[in-house]
Amino acid sequence: MKSVLLMMVTLLALCGCEKDKPVLHLYTWSDYIKPELVQQFEAEQGCRVVMDFFDSNEAMFAKLKAGATGYDLIFPSSYMVAIMQQQNMLQPLDHNRLPNLKHIDPVYLRFTEDEAMHHSVPYMVSNAGIGYLKSRVADFEPSWTMFGRADLAGRMTLLNDMRETLGAALKTLGYSLNTVNEQELTEARDLVIAWKRNIAKFETDQYKNGLVSAEFLLVHGYNGDIQQTMEENEDIGYALPREGGSIASDDMVIPQGAQQVELAHAFIDFIHRPEVAAQNIAYVYFLSPNLAAYALLPDEVRADPTIFVPQELLGKCEPIRDLGADNALYSKIWDQIKAAD
Repeated sequence: MKSVLLMMVTLLALCGCEKDKPVLHLYTWSDYIKPELVQQFEAEQGCRVVMDFFDSNEAMFAKLKAGATGYDLIFPSSYMVAIMQQQNMLQPLDHNRLPNLKHIDPVYLRFTEDEAMHHSVPYMVSNAGIGYLKSRVADFEPSWTMFGRADLAGRMTLLNDMRETLGAALKTLGYSLNTVNEQELTEARDLVIAWKRNIAKFETDQYKNGLVSAEFLLVHGYNGDIQQTMEENEDIGYALPREGGSIASDDMVIPQGAQQVELAHAFIDFIHRPEVAAQNIAYVYFLSPNLAAYALLPDEVRADPTIFVPQELLGKCEPIRDLGADNALYSKIWDQIKAAD
């Protein structure tokens, strides 16, 4: 009886300790950090980390604008950072609390909207391309024109993201994925509508599982996501199309109203410790733009062109930029695509 009572007292004490720990609330993408790193941060800081997930920048933004609060650190793509900053949704960062910013690779800062890192710090750099089953897709070419293949009809997906998917079409046509030329956007609309007739659906979250299970044979997706599926299915390949595509920086920002500002700064700085950044790259297969981390990576990761994009192909890629009032052009075109048969 004494031992049972002792156990109950101990458990209650532990529960009390857990409740007393500060809690860092993250709002981020799914499968986007090595779990052991979160545990390490919790142990070092004597805190708990709670994560909530979004599947698009627009969904995250809409939730915040609708009044959602309680987040201390958010991971939007850089173009959305610009929108959030314009609407006074972000706090400035205290660089005195962020000594590991010295490791940030300046090559990739040009893909961000905040090169001075005044209110955002790059987390991961990704590129969008094509994942496919090597044994099931005959005559594969590293080109967006693959989505025009009628023989793959019903077994392909495009990202449910207007900027990414219209960007792929614009690149196919030789245009900038940030164009505001209405004629170019109309041509891109027509091309995506033609692709739409071949795809199973627009999909942002479950295309990975569909590729692993062979429900889908060819998908539009992010390099790190598809690299992760390769661990489960050796038949999966990935290619960044020869026409170029999007290079995106997902950034870390502290929103106005955050309760754990000091802990949020500590997390940003922790993420950019070189040894932490290297572990994270090797786990999620996206690139943490941390120069000191590169030398700590396994040789096969450093040689992987889907993570470290070759310079000649990188030159054909662009970041998605916030277009201000011209974002409405993309929304109009996207609505037309979704409505089309």
